[in-house]
Amino acid sequence: MTADHVEPPPGRAPRPPARSRSGAAGSTFLGLPGAPRDVGQVRQERSFRAAARDALADDQLRRNLRRATGTIRDRRANVVHEVPDWAQLRAAGAAIKDDVLANLDTYLVRLEEQVTARGGQVHWARDAVEANEIVTGLVLAAGASEVVKVKSMATQEIGLNEALERAGVAAWETDLAELIVQLGHDRPSHILVPAIHRNRTEIRDIFAAEMGAAGRAPDPGLTDDPAALAETARLHLREKFLRAEVAVSGANFAVAETGTIAVLESEGNGRMCLTLPRVLITVMGLEKIVPTWRDLEVFLQLLPRSSTGERMNPYTSTWAGVTPGDGPREFHLVLLDNGRTATLADPDGRAALRCIRCSACLNVCPVYERTGGHAYGSVYPGPIGAVLSPQLTGVADNPDLPFASTLCGACLDVCPVAIDIPSMLVHLRSRVVDAKDARHPVPTPEAAAMRTLAWVMRDPRRWSWALRTGTFGRFLGVPGRRRLRRLPPPLSAWTSSRDLPKPPRESFRDWWARYGPVSAGPGEPGGSDG
Repeated sequence: MTADHVEPPPGRAPRPPARSRSGAAGSTFLGLPGAPRDVGQVRQERSFRAAARDALADDQLRRNLRRATGTIRDRRANVVHEVPDWAQLRAAGAAIKDDVLANLDTYLVRLEEQVTARGGQVHWARDAVEANEIVTGLVLAAGASEVVKVKSMATQEIGLNEALERAGVAAWETDLAELIVQLGHDRPSHILVPAIHRNRTEIRDIFAAEMGAAGRAPDPGLTDDPAALAETARLHLREKFLRAEVAVSGANFAVAETGTIAVLESEGNGRMCLTLPRVLITVMGLEKIVPTWRDLEVFLQLLPRSSTGERMNPYTSTWAGVTPGDGPREFHLVLLDNGRTATLADPDGRAALRCIRCSACLNVCPVYERTGGHAYGSVYPGPIGAVLSPQLTGVADNPDLPFASTLCGACLDVCPVAIDIPSMLVHLRSRVVDAKDARHPVPTPEAAAMRTLAWVMRDPRRWSWALRTGTFGRFLGVPGRRRLRRLPPPLSAWTSSRDLPKPPRESFRDWWARYGPVSAGPGEPGGSDG
């Protein structure tokens, strides 16, 4: 069945031809759109285990990560403790986001109406392919051969820079950390600080080797002094700001009530991109909406403290549509799905869409601190990436990310919108296991062991017998040692990377049967001394 052609309402840009699941034009899409394969940066190219093993062997990387995450973590703690109603702010942020997710259709239409009324155009992108087509078409229509960019997770998610490059358009990152990543032919490893894995000596070497080919060359005597590096980047970027005809940005928030887009940043590059070029294109995930201007107040308190550890961010830019004689003459808003409605459809996983990209969960995660962001294989690393990426792509394409966690709960404690990431990880793990079982009718050894364990634990007598039998495991170790360091296969997979405590001489159940609270006297096990 083909879709009938319908003229878009004023201000709404025509949508690209409908595509089938295979990408062919002319067919109505059926089902929930997901992030397509081979486009963007939300899928693992290697398993997390293999990538993490390489990262753990890089001592310099681990030192960089430990120093940077520790500094940001301490700064956040200091400014959060200043706010007496922080718990109430978190609850308000979560409630606002949940209201948006429950009424997303209404707020999206309201946002479109308000942007259109103020002279902007709204484009709807089902996935990364459509979003790239829309943005590339707008840039070429403007006659531009280059664009300047504000730091944007959404454009990295869809692989926009690569799509523009294929069309002959150069995309220049203007955020300092993103510039370092781009010149180093690297990938971001942190949501807030994309070059967190680089130290200043490495940055100097990148500038010296690469910056001249991309624009203004640095001083031959450039040192690794932070002020000198910042000044070099400033001079390099200023030329690009002044000649750019088109800018591309993301969005931290969009106010449905007024059609206002908000970008929060710390360097001023965003302000230059949002005001100087003739055409401004914003790519925004569907979930970035807040209902009213008053609701924005909550997030302007939550985000800076949780991300950079500041009471407020240095630059907050807001705009609504086009203002004659002030700023860009064209404004285009691209609303991106790319797996978000599929995430919304999962009651146990949709809270991941509350995320405001603060990166607080990364900075407290013991796994991220040791492996860095590249091990996750997605532009969204750390705990939030472990729950968001598998939902955007489907768990089959990121099957081991939900297991890249200790479930310690630190991420929930610091999340400014109270996303229960540990529970979500357990939920996604079950989906991975269910999908694996569906593909393998004959259970794997691990699955068979888990089913056997479940059968044993369902019956008290079987469980008591298993506990008594397990106490004989203490004879497997070296006499005098309290831990088992080597076990025979298949248990050797466990002891290859960790020790196992020796089983006790008797189980707690047997101990409790002998020393219960009724039979035990004062001073005896299970008794009371008052």
